[in-house]
Amino acid sequence: MAQDHQINMEILDKIPSKISLPWVPFSEEEFISFISKYNNSLTPGPDKLSWRYLKNIIKDKMCLKGIINIANVCFELGHWPSHFKTSITIVILKPHKELHDFLKSFKPIVLLNILGKLIEKVIGKHLQFHMISNNFIHQSQLGGFKHRLTTDAGITLTHFIYIE
Repeated sequence: MAQDHQINMEILDKIPSKISLPWVPFSEEEFISFISKYNNSLTPGPDKLSWRYLKNIIKDKMCLKGIINIANVCFELGHWPSHFKTSITIVILKPHKELHDFLKSFKPIVLLNILGKLIEKVIGKHLQFHMISNNFIHQSQLGGFKHRLTTDAGITLTHFIYIE
């Protein structure tokens, strides 16, 4: 058993390490392009702030810079404020369900604070871009990444079958 553990560690030692790269702070363009995609009629969360209002708020450059500063500080400190973690759960009946006696007849919807949701999405997109552009993710890793389609998975699988 101890030998198996030792062999596994040797495999990890063979993986070349990447150089540490500095984190690029968030930009105004990232926030503006991301927020423009959201539908104004989506239900607001516990902060009662709607996407329509947030879109108007970021038109003021000082407000936008303040939001970007919050995102950069959250990322640098590795801290997510409890305000952004607050949520409201609403349970609704699924369409075309006649029986209300089963849990499967209902769908919970979790509403988060809009500003936290925006920052979280921008951080995720920024991280994904940073990892892919610096080759931190192997090309065969397809799940959950933008611009990695099902056809890419098929081509990768075909390649693995062909080389075997």
